[in-house]
Amino acid sequence: MTYKGKETMEFTFDLNTIWFILIGVLLAGYAILDGFDLGVGALHLFVKDDTERRILINSIGPVWDGNEVWLVTGGGALFAAFPHVYATVFSGFYTAFMLLLFGLIFRAVAIDFRSKRPSKKWRQTWDVAFSIASIVIAFLMGVALGNIVTGIPLTPEKEFYGSFFSLLTPYTVLVGLTTVSLFMMHGAIYLVMKTEGSLQDKVRGWVNNTIIFFVICYVTATMATLIYYPHMVDHFKAEPVLFLVAVLNMLAVANIPREIHNGNEFKAFLSSCASIIALLALFAIGLFPNIVYSFPNPENSLTIYNAASSQKTLGIMLTIAIIGIPFVLAYTISIYWIFRGKVKIDSMSY
Repeated sequence: MTYKGKETMEFTFDLNTIWFILIGVLLAGYAILDGFDLGVGALHLFVKDDTERRILINSIGPVWDGNEVWLVTGGGALFAAFPHVYATVFSGFYTAFMLLLFGLIFRAVAIDFRSKRPSKKWRQTWDVAFSIASIVIAFLMGVALGNIVTGIPLTPEKEFYGSFFSLLTPYTVLVGLTTVSLFMMHGAIYLVMKTEGSLQDKVRGWVNNTIIFFVICYVTATMATLIYYPHMVDHFKAEPVLFLVAVLNMLAVANIPREIHNGNEFKAFLSSCASIIALLALFAIGLFPNIVYSFPNPENSLTIYNAASSQKTLGIMLTIAIIGIPFVLAYTISIYWIFRGKVKIDSMSY
């Protein structure tokens, strides 16, 4: 698919576009898989009983670290396919990425350390660390997406010349909150699948509340985007059929409470996954062919063409990806198959 200006989009695939899509797929995989981990963490403090908190942690215990493989793979693919984007984003967002890294570290430490001692104070401290780290990770990811929408100041040499605090605007904070709400909804649905009894009844009650929270944030963010950042809808105006993605997103969200009410937790989870995919698709369509939009100088933007590796490199990488991605998928599917079913606490649990 090659870009022909704001008026038209000609669907002719090339290596640059394929890698734009592949990186989007990898990041979508991370958002779906680690998204419910972060959602569980954000909801963790809503239960008070120690056993129930252990059940929540153990619902993600066997999979949370494997889910992060998708983030690492996406970052590696970005570095190899679009090195200028990697250099600009990771240097410009350096402080934000350090905070994100600390959040990922503290979440991992909290999960592993939480049940090492029976002390109530010890466990409460790590519970708070686990929950705060999960919220901070989700929020920072949303802020990063928000800045890609608004645009960041880039020099003609493609270097970022802003500051960490310039990344925090009302709009980017709103996108950050929307991301947190999305992952909370996703995590609540996942917990309904993994729990039973009175805890499942409690978690089931969270689903509608998290959906309401997400819908409020999403509608507000959408209105703000349409009013203040109309460049994100140029492709939708040129190709009205693309609005089907937005319609599918709304249908997916609307289907969640229906499936929960009917006791079809897995179908509700699939609807939540579909919603995440649709949201990222909307973001990618609005952004294309840019990867990093430059404001106030759009001509300095990093696109899938001026920021890409050579065609030979992209071709070799595509061959490697075709060979490697099935292994990642096989690993992910096997882990979820092995640890399917309701959570049971035993001596080997966190």
